[in-house]
Amino acid sequence: MGYAVTRSASIICSTNEFSILILNETIMGRAKIKKKSTFIDMTAMSDVTVLLLTFFMLTSTFVKKEPVQVTTPASVSEIKIPETNVLQILVDPNGKVFMSLDKQSDLHEVLEAMGQEYGVTFTPEETKKFMLASTFGVPMKSMKKYLDLPQDQQDAVLKNEGIPTDSIDNQFKAWVRNARAVNSDLRIAIKADANTPYSVIKNVMNSLQDLRENRYNLITSLKTTSDE
Repeated sequence: MGYAVTRSASIICSTNEFSILILNETIMGRAKIKKKSTFIDMTAMSDVTVLLLTFFMLTSTFVKKEPVQVTTPASVSEIKIPETNVLQILVDPNGKVFMSLDKQSDLHEVLEAMGQEYGVTFTPEETKKFMLASTFGVPMKSMKKYLDLPQDQQDAVLKNEGIPTDSIDNQFKAWVRNARAVNSDLRIAIKADANTPYSVIKNVMNSLQDLRENRYNLITSLKTTSDE
């Protein structure tokens, strides 16, 4: 609470004449200001953070684990590949071919169809492992042995295998044919390395043409000015 004090004093200013100077001094006290708390309510910011995190989780797509590293050629096309109903064909620099499907139900039915065609019976546990795999690519004669391996050993084996594409036993065509029979809405996308021999790519495209699969996408990276 503020207060005020008034004080008066008489001072003699000269030796020849007397003057009285009345000095009034007023001293004013300052009011005490209550210190405010420095606490900041972070509730609103926390809510925004949770909302942003939820948004990115729902709208983001996870990159599939691939058995080999592929550097795609650059192009100016900006056409995006659909996120669902995609049959991706992966071709590494050495010409090995791998495939992937985005729906587990499709993987289940395609494996069952391939087993019937090649006389291979899979157990429920083997089928479950195949459905959880992001990419497949071993010959049918080795599929059961491959599925019985632990996950870390599967990754090491897969990159050295590949789906047969030769004219004698073109299992690649069988996989594509059965996948199309299971899901007629599939979009085929070819992802090949820039250094993959043209003869390998031509063989893959010829196999697709034999199946009357004349519409497919080539996955490329966007070409920038520095690439020109």
